[in-house]
This record gives sequence, C-alpha cells and structure tokens, in this order.
Amino acid sequence: MQDAMRRPLRLFILLLLLALAGCRHGPPLKVGSNQWPGYEPVYLARDLGLLPADAVKLVELPSSTEVMQYLRNGSLDAGMLTLDEVISLLAEGVPLQVVLVMDVSDGADAVLAKPEIGSLEQIRGRRVGVEISALGALMLESLLQAAHLEQKDIQVVNLPVDQHAQAFREGRVDVLITFEPTRSRLLAEGARELFNSHQIPGRIIDVLAVRREAAREHNEHLHRLLRAYFRARRAMREDPDGSNRRMAPRLGVDPETLKTMFAGMHLPDLAENRDWLGGPRLTRQAERLARMMREWQLIATTPSLDGLATPRYLPAR
Repeated sequence: MQDAMRRPLRLFILLLLLALAGCRHGPPLKVGSNQWPGYEPVYLARDLGLLPADAVKLVELPSSTEVMQYLRNGSLDAGMLTLDEVISLLAEGVPLQVVLVMDVSDGADAVLAKPEIGSLEQIRGRRVGVEISALGALMLESLLQAAHLEQKDIQVVNLPVDQHAQAFREGRVDVLITFEPTRSRLLAEGARELFNSHQIPGRIIDVLAVRREAAREHNEHLHRLLRAYFRARRAMREDPDGSNRRMAPRLGVDPETLKTMFAGMHLPDLAENRDWLGGPRLTRQAERLARMMREWQLIATTPSLDGLATPRYLPAR
C-alpha cells in the first residue's frame, strides 16, 4: 500500500527533475544573418537535423544593417557579419567576440555595371548603388582607388541590399556594389563585372560574433552550434551535390549556380579556424581594417581589439 502511494510521488519528483534540467539550458541562442552563401552551412545544419531548435534559433533578416541593429538592441545573441561590421559595433560599445571564421571573400563581392560600361574609368559621373554600411563603404573605397577616382566623381545612391537587383533592373542605378546571390543573378541577366573582392584579398572576412554576456549564458548552446556547423561542412565535402541541392532553394538559385558562388570564397576548416582564432592572425587583420575605417571616417573611434576572438567554442575534432 505504502509502495503504491509512493509511486505518484516518485513520478512527480522525476518530472520535476526533468523540467529543471530543461530550464538549466535556458532559451535558445538567437543567431541572425542576411542571405550570403558563406552562411549557408549553418542553415544546412538545421535542415539536416543537426541543430536542435531548443538550442539555436536562426533569425533571417533582409540585410546586415538589420542584423547589426538587432545586435545593438539585444534582440539577437549572435550575428553572422563581416569583420568590418563587427569592428563598427565594437566602436559603438557593443560587446562582441568572434567565435568562428566562416569565409573569406575571393570574388563573391563585386561591382556590376550595365553592359555599355566597359571599364572602371567609365563609371565617372554614373549612379553607383551601394548599401551605406561598413562593407559597402569598404567596397566603394576600393572601387574608387582602383578607378583612380574620388567620391565626388560619381553619384552615390544608397540602396538597401533587398533592393539591389530591382534597382539595377529598373535602371535606377548604372553601377551596383553587391554580393552573392545577387551577383550571379544579375550576371546571368547580362550585367558586366568591373571589380570584385579577388582584387582585395583578405579584406572581406565573414565571422560569427557573439555578445559576450550571451556567450556566458548560452555556453552549451554555442558549443552545439559550432559542432553542428562543422558536421554540416563535412556533409558538404562528402556529398557536395546533395548539399548544394538542399542549400540552393533558400538562396533562390540552382545548385550549379551555388557551386559557382562557393568558388568565389574560401571557407576555413577547423584547423584554419584554430589558427585564425587562437593566434594573432584575425586581430592583426582587424587592426588593419580598423585603421582604414578610421581614416575613412567609418568609425568615430578605434575600438580595443583585446580578446577580439576565441577558439574555446570550437569542437575538438
């Protein structure tokens, strides 16, 4: 009789312990990004069932400008951004730390022009569409240097990323600073490429940056995210065609086009990430970028880059 009475009590205690265990992990880590092929392994991990919904919530936004705003106000715990965008946020006082180098652009960021514009010199006096962001400014400055022009020699048109393709098609701009997947779509429609990130090697680096307090609070979730990321990367190596078929629809392209997009960037593996994050390599690149951004008045102050990156969340293998 006493044993029968204890059973409900034991069941209650077991359920309570399970509930407490779930609470200990807390809410999911909220990670934001815009559309960019270099970020796709994270979404592939989700599609393959490697990324539990209770651990990580992926938030898809129209542009990196919005990802940055969500990080500023604390609506996101982490964001997939270019390194210069991370520097911009650090200069504003947003406490971020880089935990993963996702890709290094090697042609995937580009300057496109109408077919009748055949050279960089011919952009003088033209309407140049660009999102006024750290990345947009970096590409614009690099373009002007390559063309031996100054900003007063062109008409800058501020265009959010989600308006790039439409503005170019409608003739609202003559030249467009953009990136994948818009680059490949417009090239297929007859646009001419005048300049790309292959000509400025190592300048455009995409990373996963986490708010420092979120990294402490979501320690286990962050570990699970990076394990899932590298498992997805392994799936891409072992079954590239199948992986491309899964990833291509989200970017609105076909698998062959996605393959071409990936040719325009380098995705560091686990060993390379340890090198980038565990030594001075990423910090040195960030210091060079910060100096350049300060000279171009893209940031008001040069932020401290002490502890910019950490390899502590990378999986063991």
